[in-house]
Amino acid sequence: MAKVHAFPQVDSSSCSASTSYMSSKPETFTVWMKSLLMQTNGCTVFNKNGEIVYRVDNYDKKAGSNEVYLMDLRGNVLFTILRRKLFLFRQWRGYKSDGLKLKTQEPYFQVKRCSEIFEGDLSCQITVRSGDAQESCYYKLEALSGKLAFKITNSNGEIVAEAQRKRSSKGVLLGDDVLTLVVEPHTDDHSFIMALVTVYGLMHHKL
Repeated sequence: MAKVHAFPQVDSSSCSASTSYMSSKPETFTVWMKSLLMQTNGCTVFNKNGEIVYRVDNYDKKAGSNEVYLMDLRGNVLFTILRRKLFLFRQWRGYKSDGLKLKTQEPYFQVKRCSEIFEGDLSCQITVRSGDAQESCYYKLEALSGKLAFKITNSNGEIVAEAQRKRSSKGVLLGDDVLTLVVEPHTDDHSFIMALVTVYGLMHHKL
């Protein structure tokens, strides 16, 4: 089980990444932990119609890069994710930027592993900024059966997103790096969820 902690308790609605759009129904995505570009690590996300909506193309041949970019189909950067190591803990910081102005920005979210001793322990602490003030939200990230399957719940125990190994239309399990991700209704910004999926992939050295 991976826990995503926060210090002060806050209303989960204040932890939304954006108000870009909000769906009243669950939305399903296919997450393939591969880049469509040759000789690159990365991740490609398709919507229910099979259209590419998010992608990560990591030209660093070593998986688990210190800097990756979550982009839309056209290559517009939605989040820059940087990995840092402070003392014994690894940290991932997500910026709503293309990387050119990071020195003048505070991270939009921050993920810190709580244990570096036990590699199987993916307990994390996530801090999400809300407006001008930085607030700490409570999430729990729980690993499910399968190498990359997981679910994310908010401070109220409600499922925000869940990923399982994908099955074909005939019920055949696909590769363990192909997931069906269901994002629950009223999740304001799917790109934020995809940024967390990206961090999860980095933790597993898939990107």
